[in-house]
Amino acid sequence: MAKVDRRITKSQEAIKKAVTELMTEKRFDDITIQDIADRANVNRGTIYLHYMDKYDLLDKMIEEHMDNLRELCQSASDMTYQEGNYIWYEYFEHHYLFFSTMLESKGAHYFRSRFLELVVQETKPEVDTTEGKNQGLSEEVVLHFFSSAVVGAVEWWFKNGMHVPTDVIAEQTGILLDRNLE
Repeated sequence: MAKVDRRITKSQEAIKKAVTELMTEKRFDDITIQDIADRANVNRGTIYLHYMDKYDLLDKMIEEHMDNLRELCQSASDMTYQEGNYIWYEYFEHHYLFFSTMLESKGAHYFRSRFLELVVQETKPEVDTTEGKNQGLSEEVVLHFFSSAVVGAVEWWFKNGMHVPTDVIAEQTGILLDRNLE
């Protein structure tokens, strides 16, 4: 694998940080490439070198986080929900600005639906309606009920300034999932 130039990585990180910060200040549709370039302290051409436009930039940012969350799910596949939640919530805490901005911004619907879709995909293998507590229930209902609860808990946590410590929300939401999906 070819080594990525640190200057390129640094520029891309500055661009991503700039667009996230700008989204806390104004609607995404009102943000220009020049705004992003000025905030990131790069030339407009640098942005266009890596992204077709601001929508491509946002899509790539969302996709990067979805891929990272998917990888975290895979690494936690042998853990209980409680144990795996620690990994997710630490990731959310580390990327607070991005997630809180995406979940609270005017354009949040697209991100929220992508996030919900990811949680549904990652939860589906864990839902069993053939035996146990959820026997006889619709798999789709159970799956969407718990996936919506996960997304809702994350939204609530961010909207309330993460006032519940990361380890506490991870533990408590994990207990609820373990209790109801096992």
